[in-house]
Amino acid sequence: MELKTKKINLSTGGPLVAVINEKDAKDLGLHPMDRVKLTKIKSKKEIVAVVDISNKGIDKGYVGLFNELFKELNVEEGNNIEVSYAPQPESVKYIRNKLNGIKLSEKEIYEIVMDIVSNKLSEVELTYFVAAVYKVGFDLKESASLTKAIVDSGTKLKFNSNIVFDKHCAGGVPNNRTTMIVVPIIAALGYIMPKTSSRAITSPAGTADTMEVVAPVALNENKIVEIVKSTNACMAWGGAVNLAAADDKMIKVRHPLSLDPEGMLLASILAKKKAVGATHVLIDLPYGTGAKFATKSIAKKLGKKFMALGKLLDMKLKVVYTNGSQPIGNGIGPSLEVEDVLSVLKGDGPNDLRNKAIYLATEMLKMINIKNAKQKVIEVLDSGKAYKKFQEIVVAQGGNKNIKVGKAKYSFEVKSASNGKISRIHNKPIAKLARLCGAPNDKLAGLYLRVKVGDHITKGDILFTLYAESSSKLNYAVNMLKKLKVIDVN
Repeated sequence: MELKTKKINLSTGGPLVAVINEKDAKDLGLHPMDRVKLTKIKSKKEIVAVVDISNKGIDKGYVGLFNELFKELNVEEGNNIEVSYAPQPESVKYIRNKLNGIKLSEKEIYEIVMDIVSNKLSEVELTYFVAAVYKVGFDLKESASLTKAIVDSGTKLKFNSNIVFDKHCAGGVPNNRTTMIVVPIIAALGYIMPKTSSRAITSPAGTADTMEVVAPVALNENKIVEIVKSTNACMAWGGAVNLAAADDKMIKVRHPLSLDPEGMLLASILAKKKAVGATHVLIDLPYGTGAKFATKSIAKKLGKKFMALGKLLDMKLKVVYTNGSQPIGNGIGPSLEVEDVLSVLKGDGPNDLRNKAIYLATEMLKMINIKNAKQKVIEVLDSGKAYKKFQEIVVAQGGNKNIKVGKAKYSFEVKSASNGKISRIHNKPIAKLARLCGAPNDKLAGLYLRVKVGDHITKGDILFTLYAESSSKLNYAVNMLKKLKVIDVN
């Protein structure tokens, strides 16, 4: 059937979607979510799209094309194109098999991933794939196949070195901004570390949000390679590069229900590491009350799977287990975290952030059998070499060598109502307050801790300070204090 094209000035965010009038759909025997083959009359260029059916907005004799499909087909408004039924991709059958508990082969997983990247699967089908892995699970071979397919479907960075470091932290701990300290330490010691990081989804800041306070982080692949060649490292936003496009699409459908299928989570993390050419990867799994893993034993179960998967992928991995029962550092929110990072790089504290960064950098050096590793890390940090390297990276990414961090216009001090000892600092309420103040979108907003677990305090001592760029956000956060259990004093 020949239909005229009509552009729908909206984007689907991925899937190629064609909207057909219900009368034309009936003549073609089509139902919602079926496939149609769209063929240009002269060039015979063909594209398969997912069908949506409507009786409003698209007249009989027309086919509506969303932006992605209009661009892909390269047509003009009102052009005639041939529209015919097309079968579902084979990958849909593989997804159905997984839902039924059938193990997928490497070839089948590869086909699913390629169809995800080329937008051949609808969001519904992609969601079922995520749900299938969540319900049935992946074994290690399936996770390895998914990792390889994600890497092969995106851009891969290559560096002329046998040693390329990377690190990953499972998150869940406010601040914990060790990456911005570890990267310049490793780079100052002469090793390569191309770090791509995420933005915050539910936290007050991701590494990319915090680094963006001092330098641009939306760098393309060529720029990343150029910066790493000149400084040994970078700290870029992973979302700006096509390193793991399939994974980004899967994360999008996982997020609304906070689904983290273990086999998919493992593949997601290691695919990003493999895509940047990492040969040695340190995995940090914080545990404790309020952390992502409640106990060390739970964290260790995942750690063992990381190690086994790394072996299948020919990657050298090391997993460390760290205390995540309270925030690491004092500042929570992009600019406040930068203050902590700069303070540590200049040889000061916060001590917990400094000590953890030293520990992680030392463990990375031990992976390549460096003697006196901790001593070398401390020397680079205390001599100012790591800070100088940080400045180099900032400038290379387009920032200013003379780093200045501003202060939010509005603030509120929260004081202790009694004498006592700090017995617990609750991670989630702390993070929530920082977000209510405006972090991470408002770079100056957040929360600054004045105490740590074990500190003895007297009535009237400042526990933490809230910072906001607007009085309304600050007032909202202050009002929420009555409903949140933030710090326990015994």
